[in-house]
Amino acid sequence: MHPTLPPAAPATVDLAGSNTGLPGAVRLPFLRAAGLLLVLTPVVVALAAALGPVTIAPGDVISIVLHHLFGTAATAAPVDDHIVWEFRVPRVLLALFAGAALAVAGAVLQTVIRNPLADPYVLGIASGASFGAVSVLVLGATGAGLLASLGVSGAAFAGAVVTLAIVLALGRRRGRLDPARLVLIGVAVSYLFQAGTSFLQLTASPDKLSTVLFWLLGSVAGAQWSHLALPAAAVVVCLVWLLGQGRRLNALMLGDDAASALGIDLTRFRTVLLLISALLTAIVVSVAGGVGFVGLIAPHFVRLLSGPNHLRSLPLTALVGGLFLVLADLAGRTVAAPLELPLSIVTAAVGVPVFLFALLRRRPGVPV
Repeated sequence: MHPTLPPAAPATVDLAGSNTGLPGAVRLPFLRAAGLLLVLTPVVVALAAALGPVTIAPGDVISIVLHHLFGTAATAAPVDDHIVWEFRVPRVLLALFAGAALAVAGAVLQTVIRNPLADPYVLGIASGASFGAVSVLVLGATGAGLLASLGVSGAAFAGAVVTLAIVLALGRRRGRLDPARLVLIGVAVSYLFQAGTSFLQLTASPDKLSTVLFWLLGSVAGAQWSHLALPAAAVVVCLVWLLGQGRRLNALMLGDDAASALGIDLTRFRTVLLLISALLTAIVVSVAGGVGFVGLIAPHFVRLLSGPNHLRSLPLTALVGGLFLVLADLAGRTVAAPLELPLSIVTAAVGVPVFLFALLRRRPGVPV
């Protein structure tokens, strides 16, 4: 659980979109960074779809995808076609969208709460979602009652919504949302739901326990084409809306007084941003379980590269988060094959050293 720290000192951000005010930062120009990531994305996706217990040539992967999308002539073997199109491509795309959603949610929360340790799990949303899903997995159709009728994904989403409602209701002080209070209440609620989840694990039968543990640590192994529509739509719609609010997000970094002076209704704007972050997190947890660390490392990494301006950092953050989770899933199913590692084990094992290295290498004056 993340400790609560005082807000980081606000960076000087030009609301119109420049990245001035961060002395000594080493950054890639925005267009160069965006171009690099846009080129890397299809390459990494094709590579991830090609590798696995059965290695398929990247050229065959591209041929299979083009065949299904545009009706071109099929050149790959039928068994390879089935493996790639029915299993690997949905899995890779789900990892891409889930990573993008978590990264964007983390970036927004770090701005709203003004805490560099904020990530999609700091408000207890993931804990509530996990409790709902584990209730269905452990108690089954009879014991989980209404949640069972929703299924695992629906119960996870319902748990996230209920958790957010509790945090927002208790996180107000004098009619306004208090960032520090939100974090404290989120931590408390998270511990409560974690305790409930742990109790359910203790009562789970051995045959259900491994499924519960694997789901809690995150996995896209069961990805299907039907799972992609919701996370893809959520990422696109939320990202477009957030980019339209880029100047107001930049203003939040200047502090409440400055943001209020610019005419921003802080309570309303923060509530909407929290709802968006909760929506993105709940959708990811409902389809991929608890995936940790992506929402923490991706926004920091992008800010170190391109600065804090949200008009530039949010699209890059989505791409970095998506690519990071695709590579984590690829490592999880190949490094220890035939054993498959849950996503959170890989994201922590890879992300923590990279994150610490980036922090130790940053120049004085550059905020975390």
